[in-house]
Amino acid sequence: MRSDNVKKGVPTAPNRSLFYALGYTREELERPLIGVVCSYNEIVPGHMNLDKIAEAVKAGVRAAGGTPIEFPAIAVCDGIAMGHVGMKYSLVTRDLIADSTEAMAMAHQFDGLVMIPNCDKNVPGLLMAAARVNIPTIFCSGGPMLAGRLNDGRRTCLSHMFEAVGGYYAGKLDEAGVEEYENAACPTCGSCSGMYTANSMNCLTEAIGMGLRGNGTIPAVWSARLRLAKHAGMQIMELVKKDIKPRDIMTPAAFHNAETVDMALGCSTNTMLHLPAIAHECGIELDLDLSNEISSKTPNLCHLAPAGDTYMEDLEGAGGVHAVMMELNKKGLLDTSVMTCTGRTLAENLEGVVNRDHNLIRPIDTPYSPDGGIAVLKGNLAPEGCVVKRSAVAPEMMRHQGPARVFNSEEEAIEAIYAGKIHAGDVVVIRYEGPKGGPGMREMLNPTSAICGMGLGESVALITDGRFSGATRGASIGHVCPEAAQGGPIALVEEGDQIAIDIPTCSIQLLADEETLAARRAAWTCPEPKIKTGYLARYAKLVTSAARGAVLE
Repeated sequence: MRSDNVKKGVPTAPNRSLFYALGYTREELERPLIGVVCSYNEIVPGHMNLDKIAEAVKAGVRAAGGTPIEFPAIAVCDGIAMGHVGMKYSLVTRDLIADSTEAMAMAHQFDGLVMIPNCDKNVPGLLMAAARVNIPTIFCSGGPMLAGRLNDGRRTCLSHMFEAVGGYYAGKLDEAGVEEYENAACPTCGSCSGMYTANSMNCLTEAIGMGLRGNGTIPAVWSARLRLAKHAGMQIMELVKKDIKPRDIMTPAAFHNAETVDMALGCSTNTMLHLPAIAHECGIELDLDLSNEISSKTPNLCHLAPAGDTYMEDLEGAGGVHAVMMELNKKGLLDTSVMTCTGRTLAENLEGVVNRDHNLIRPIDTPYSPDGGIAVLKGNLAPEGCVVKRSAVAPEMMRHQGPARVFNSEEEAIEAIYAGKIHAGDVVVIRYEGPKGGPGMREMLNPTSAICGMGLGESVALITDGRFSGATRGASIGHVCPEAAQGGPIALVEEGDQIAIDIPTCSIQLLADEETLAARRAAWTCPEPKIKTGYLARYAKLVTSAARGAVLE
């Protein structure tokens, strides 16, 4: 066993003495040591139940003959961090999580790992760590939140809550109306109830083969989640016995499967940052252009919130991620020969799977659209690409041209939106919010929600070198690369410039001649960094383009 390095023979007697100090017995040390990486904390609603999940995982490990040993991983609540300096610290935790988990796993020589994440950055961060350490690993997430319910019986969620604030500033909702949403939007523990980033990544963990069936969709408050956790604890022992490692599972074919499921589900645009970063740790490079190629072949089968009015609990009732994969497999869109954490191939896992709700998961022959939920746009404004959640864009905004309204920070933009200075037809441009320029690449859920809440979602576009929450809807185009801080064309946009967006043809153009742009480029100077000390300053020096997943070098 790998753990023999810390527990076997006379040379490791000092190591064993420290295990004894922890209360472990000789009998426990004779079994495989399984690291249980738990992201429990008391500040993230998606993580407040993870102590219960960890106990269930540990029970499963013990039942199958292993010794579980728990250690923590951090996590940020993006909703609480939203709209202030705290959001600069969200994306950057992905690498802190990967680094610290790698350090703990290598220092203590575990034989296997069970990862227990739930929210936006710690799911990809732990997948990155799993790829780096490359010992048998399985994921068991904390599960999604149930949808809320308003006084009139309508269901609601966090994206509605943010839009309610925009409705208040537009005079459409009073303080009592905002308070009703406030008390109803997030009724339970769990990752927020729509197809936002956390649930997107937990679903894709299933699709890529690192989580058991139901990992992405069984609600946090259901006892089935505890049973799933026990089975994950049992299954890690099988993976250790068979020596099935993450890189045996996360192959190029598995990443292509994950991107295909991503397009069918209509996942968050943040997956276009996280999948390339995870693949990078596996020694695989995912090009953004591949996303459009996959999207062109993959029908969009689901419209969960914010694209529609259904939620994760509904997807679970319909058969979950495996039912979506079963539909995709009818057209041969997945490579079902890939190995998974069950110890079986995807083809074997899909045997007997049924789509139980053809309204929620559209049959492959009658999709919402013939192409996928995410599009990568390119043009002179974004030579390296930018991304949009196509499935959450109103039909009338699929093609749009309008004057640029230019802001050099999220705060400037939100002030103008709330003051009623943005009008139908405008294209809001928010720049210097990229990985380097932010630093930290903030999510723009406040501006996008304000635009939709004020009734401008069908007439105003927003473009940024920052990124969006999975709760964002509308013509919200993020990850513009190169970013403004690197002198990308978005830095050259001036107030009133015409911008043309054509999502069906994957095009985005700044309608200014090259001579004008050359003159602006010659006069451009990069602003002083917004933050010059601490972790964010180091991050800004090391981070690469969002087109590469914002990985560190």
